[in-house]
Amino acid sequence: MFFAIPLANKPTWHAPPWMTVLIIVINMLVYWGWQAPEERAVERNAERYARSGLAELEMPHYLRHLEGKARQSPDEKTHLAMAQAMWKDREHALLYQDMWQEPGFREALLAGQVIRESDPQHAEWQRLRARMTPSEPRPFTLRWAQYFDRGFTDRPETLLTATFLHGSVDHLLGNMVFLFLFGFTLEMALGPWMYLLLYLLCGLGASAVSLWSHAGTPGYGLGASGAIAGLMAMYVVMYKLRRIQFFYLLFFYFNYARWPALVMLPVYMAHELLQQWLGGQGVDYMAHFGGLLSGALLMAALMAVKTLDAPANLMPAAAAPLSDDETQVQASIQRAQRLTDELNYAAANQAWHRAARLRPRDPQVLEPWFEVAQHFPDSEGFHAAAKLLLTLPDTDHAARKRTHAHFHTYLKLAKPGPRLSANTLVHLVPVFVKLHAWDDAQRLAGLLHRSTSVHPKWPDTLTLLVNGLTQSNQWEAAMGWLPALQAHAPAAPVTQLLAQKQK
Repeated sequence: MFFAIPLANKPTWHAPPWMTVLIIVINMLVYWGWQAPEERAVERNAERYARSGLAELEMPHYLRHLEGKARQSPDEKTHLAMAQAMWKDREHALLYQDMWQEPGFREALLAGQVIRESDPQHAEWQRLRARMTPSEPRPFTLRWAQYFDRGFTDRPETLLTATFLHGSVDHLLGNMVFLFLFGFTLEMALGPWMYLLLYLLCGLGASAVSLWSHAGTPGYGLGASGAIAGLMAMYVVMYKLRRIQFFYLLFFYFNYARWPALVMLPVYMAHELLQQWLGGQGVDYMAHFGGLLSGALLMAALMAVKTLDAPANLMPAAAAPLSDDETQVQASIQRAQRLTDELNYAAANQAWHRAARLRPRDPQVLEPWFEVAQHFPDSEGFHAAAKLLLTLPDTDHAARKRTHAHFHTYLKLAKPGPRLSANTLVHLVPVFVKLHAWDDAQRLAGLLHRSTSVHPKWPDTLTLLVNGLTQSNQWEAAMGWLPALQAHAPAAPVTQLLAQKQK
């Protein structure tokens, strides 16, 4: 058993991953709204079936059906042996539930193609069936699942619908955890609608590869894991060779490691092929492989035509070292990273602090220091890391989004409270104006306005804020700043404009 999940990013609820949450909600609604009630209804009817007398008429035919499947596929021999044991022990209720999972046989049975009119037992069977059938639920899971023996042209919609079905609560919850872990990062990078499109295409690709690899065999496929495998591939292709911290589990051994992201793609794919070769054990590993392949190709194609802003702290802006001794810098960073990987956060906090003295403008140092220092929100290190991060150069939209996320993290965690100097405030207000984060921009501008001394950049900062508000048609908010403008920037065009509108 092997899996590896990234630990580099955290979701920001300031801009929540609502499409990822919506997909999770839909999967849960499908399971608890239709699948689980159907399963409970089948269990109730199983007891009625065991008392109905139908088992003696139908189950010999069902066992012969399973014998035919076992001759076609050796994997079905175990299923046949289990059914024969249940028949021998007269566990008719369990046999009924097992038969429910064989839609081909049930369809033929209810259509009168198994116990025919020429059969001496047909009249008795028809009488008992007339009592039993009306209480049975209409099949839902098997209606929308993907059948391997029916090809691509029969019910092609199931290539997609099967990805929203699950076989159990554990199956559902396990998939939803991995969907969230990979999904929220991709949604931040792609935007909700492109993310949704690629998720659905990964699901289709996974189902297509699964159907191709299992063509003609008995059984059916369902589950979101193929589409989620596509998200895993998209994630590592997006980050390419950048080193990302992963948590991994190999049998009973687990640990943390920093690996180049793209290295994980062949590892994921080889694992799925190996598991399929070893026997599958009831898991559709070829759907996982198809999802990985689809996700990798889709993300590579998208990145060939569009530049993506990878979220959080994995695409820092470039910064030049301020130390002449590059060896000392690299050794300091490596030690800090090693202590972080070992989860020795107290020592790592000090080590990153030392590294930051050598590279005080490098996000690759400041962001991991800020992450570690969050374990000590009342420490000087946490406030110092936040100050350096929040005053990094405003280089592009991705840098502004990262600054905004760090700002909210700092506000939430800082103890006894945030320490924002006037210099930090005049840096942050223009950043938030460019992001149209008006609430935060005005909040910080209010702090500047109420300060005891006027910062030299306050008039320019104020006019920038109010110009942004007017350009966004937020006239009421802009008008609230008119007294401050008249006091600190009376000659500014925006001051004259608002004064005219007030009249």
